[in-house]
Formats: sequence, C-alpha cells, structure tokens
Amino acid sequence: MPKAETITSAANPLLKDVRRAIARGGLTAQGLCVAETFHLLEEALRSHCEVGTVLAAESAVARVRVPARVQVAVVADRLFQSVAATESSQGVIALVKPRTWDLWDLWDLVRGTALVVVLDGVQDPGNAGTIVRAAEAFGATGVLFLKGTASPFNPKTLRAAAGSLFRVPFAHGVEPAAAREALEQNRVKLFAAVPAGRSAAEVDLTRPCGLIIGSEARGVGAVLRAAAQPVGIPTVGVESLNAAMAAGILLYEARRQRGL
Repeated sequence: MPKAETITSAANPLLKDVRRAIARGGLTAQGLCVAETFHLLEEALRSHCEVGTVLAAESAVARVRVPARVQVAVVADRLFQSVAATESSQGVIALVKPRTWDLWDLWDLVRGTALVVVLDGVQDPGNAGTIVRAAEAFGATGVLFLKGTASPFNPKTLRAAAGSLFRVPFAHGVEPAAAREALEQNRVKLFAAVPAGRSAAEVDLTRPCGLIIGSEARGVGAVLRAAAQPVGIPTVGVESLNAAMAAGILLYEARRQRGL
C-alpha cells in the first residue's frame, strides 16, 4: 500500500466535501463519486476507473490494497463514522472519477441489437442501482436516467448497483422528449412496463428495443408512454411488482429470447 496521510480534524476540507456529496446524493466538488465498501473499491479498480483518493478508517486501513498511484488517507474510526453514509460502515470510501456519456455519445455504444433500459422517474436510489445491476447481468447495452430519476452518483445507487455503474454505459439527466427522439431516430422499439400490458413473453424483444421502467408511484410518464407499446408481467394475487423486480424479469425475458 502507498504511504498514507492522516486526517485528524472534522474540519478537513476533503471530509467536508465528502459529507456534502453524501448529503446531496451526488458528486464531490471535484466531480468524484463516493463509493463506500471494499467491494466497490475493488470493482472500481477492476473496471479500470480512476480512483483519486481512498479514505480508510484506522481499524480498516490494513485491509486496503490499492496501486501506488492511489492516495490513501487514514481517518480515526470515530471521525470516519461521522462521514460514512452507512450505519455499519466497513471503514473504506473510494472517491472514483465516473465515466460519463451524453445521450448521443451513449447511442454510439448501443447500435445494432440494442437493449436500452430507460429509467423514467425511478426515484428510489436502491431501485435504480438494482436495475442497473440487472441490466449488466442480462446484457443491456446502455441505461438512460431521465430527469426526475435518482442520480447514478448517489452513494445508495452505487452500492445497489454493486459495481455495474463502473461498466454499463449510461447517460443521466436526460429530458424525456430528447430520449424519445434519439430512440425513435435509431429505430429502437419502445416497451413501457405497466401492470396490465401484453405479456413480455408474447412480444418480440430480439429487435433493438428500449424497456421503460416508470416511477414507483406514477408509472411511465406521458411523453414516453405515448410512443411505447405496453408490456406487462402476468401475476397472481398482486396487481404490480416492485420497479427493480419488474425490470429484472423483463430483462431476463429479453435475454431469454435473444438466446442465453
């Protein structure tokens, strides 16, 4: 492990910056995302992301294994707990420079048999991150975070995605009308997840397609709903499923049709 510096003051500018980023659910002033847990640190390094600094609690610093180029800052355990986003912290926070794409950059990566996941107002960071994890697992080619959706840089989103946000191409803050225009121009068939839509097993998900997952409370917004074919998941005894669960099932069905 490279030589570590020690932080002893709660007023340290780096700690204050990390606290603000966690409170806002976004990036630090330097544009870094707050990735807490050893797993996320390992996933960031494995995915060849740029890790700027690692904050390590004194009790956990011996477990930190990073390249010599990565700066490590040791923080007293009690002080670290005042910064950490989780109640039972593992004692490590990686500040990672995220890869970012705008809508049209992203499209260059999803041509051909595209399978794009569109998050339209999914506000729970845990749901958003879990959907990105499922997107990677079932071969999605990109994810769009529309305006009103939880930030991909929210520490809770990052933890739920478990490293997938370091690898899956995504664009965020996209206006619904712009997303619709880009997808339609590139002949991507849109499917909106709704409780009473046609069964996913009965529609063709082998062609370039976009799966739209709507807000937990209101469903898919009017802009995209007007351009999409409704698709649903047959259930017994319940009307609808959690957004992340529904997305996982639809993504699995797309993967099944395309040949596991």
